[in-house]
Amino acid sequence: MITAVLAGQSQSEVARTYGVSQGWISKLIARYRAEGEQAFEPRSRRPATSTNATPQATVDLVLQLRDQLSAQGLDAGAETIGCPWP
Repeated sequence: MITAVLAGQSQSEVARTYGVSQGWISKLIARYRAEGEQAFEPRSRRPATSTNATPQATVDLVLQLRDQLSAQGLDAGAETIGCPWP
């Protein structure tokens, strides 16, 4: 698609030919001009942030508790570590 536009076809023609939106063609061309050949590499669809992620301090505390409980020969599962109040 990018090579077709660079060869002289209009973005509208290329969009119709490939069955995509003209906006998508514009985005690809802008990406190619900004990044060069890297624009052809697949991109991750993973979100940049995860709003529901467990805070790192909590993860560290749970890992510390598991190490302590395991060292004492006790169960280090979720029910043992879990909150003692309802």
